[in-house]
Amino acid sequence: MSFAHSSFLEGGGLPPVRPGGDSVRSVVLDSWRRSRSSGVDPDGFGGMLELTEPELRRYRATHPIGRIRPVVRKLLVEDASEAGLLVAISDARGRLLWVEGDAAVKDRVAGMNFVEGADWSEDRAGTNAPGTALALDHPVQIFGAEHFSRAVHEFSCTAAPVHDPLSGKVIGAIDITGGPRVAAPEVLSLIRATVVAAESELRLHLLGSPAVPDPATARLQVLGAGRPTLLLDGERIRLSPRHAEILVLLADHPEGMSADQLGMLLDESELDPVTVRAELSRVRKILGESGIGSRPYRLLMDLDSDLGDVRRALARGDAAAALRAYPGPLLPRSLAPGVAELRAELHGRVRARLLAAGDPRLLARWTSCVDGREDVAAWRAYLGSLDRNSSMYAQVETQLSLLDRKLGI
Repeated sequence: MSFAHSSFLEGGGLPPVRPGGDSVRSVVLDSWRRSRSSGVDPDGFGGMLELTEPELRRYRATHPIGRIRPVVRKLLVEDASEAGLLVAISDARGRLLWVEGDAAVKDRVAGMNFVEGADWSEDRAGTNAPGTALALDHPVQIFGAEHFSRAVHEFSCTAAPVHDPLSGKVIGAIDITGGPRVAAPEVLSLIRATVVAAESELRLHLLGSPAVPDPATARLQVLGAGRPTLLLDGERIRLSPRHAEILVLLADHPEGMSADQLGMLLDESELDPVTVRAELSRVRKILGESGIGSRPYRLLMDLDSDLGDVRRALARGDAAAALRAYPGPLLPRSLAPGVAELRAELHGRVRARLLAAGDPRLLARWTSCVDGREDVAAWRAYLGSLDRNSSMYAQVETQLSLLDRKLGI
């Protein structure tokens, strides 16, 4: 597997298989591709520390996944400590909230930042069980060199997402990390059983206490031509373009940024840090004092978005869901360099997935929207997906000819 990993990084495509060797599992290869697209450094050191100790304590105290910790400790942690393993619980964004188990292993993984408060989402740390399980919303096992980051190759891990039993939302993940013994199928069964028990426990708490605080109550709507909106605790708040840009950029950089860094992403002329701090102060008043941390500036709450909906659909390879969730470009009027880059990246990924799918129904929708109306490659793919004897074939062929003449192709 180390050979396949190195070949993938050097060649950038499907890794070759040595004679008699094992091919790379599709779930791993797809994750490697997503990790590379997200700019993860394969020679980096895993997750980035995102929450300071005081912030972590406050965040854990209100997060609903904390309710399942006693169950996880009873079913997993006690035995893991004796077996040389670690058990981690993360939130829905992949931030590790608790890491418990064998002290010696805990010291070893600290060198790759597998610590409480670190971000181990797939798009920040690369292929890993908790991050990839959250990306796919499905239990996974990642063995040794299947990890995207070389620093993690000596470990194997098994993880599964945890859902709110009432709303169905993913609220976090449970992971077991250790040596080769974690690769056993029995460990995956154990994780699945623990999740079932944990969600049952959580259901009892939720039914008995409907006022359990849920930090995942904020949702950003920033796709398409409408005015950007924040849904916060049931209230619809219309955002200024600048505040929407700030929230999009902070959500995309969970590790945090300085005022200087954020200023560069907001304006080509680099906004004065004083101006950036003033805008952040206004955004903090919208989210609440505990919504944004400082030094560096970062979100301290779960902020879902329609942008996230599209990205998750793309990660699953679901072209239909991605198109349904994509009403139009990200903040189309924004001139902020950081937003423009995200907008182009999202447009390119949606378009590439649709072209790869070759579904005439999806291509019909794409070529009828603003983004795809003059997309010659999409029109050609649409034509190629149709029966030559159908009436629609002639219509699409005519439209493609008109478009070719208009664009001088």
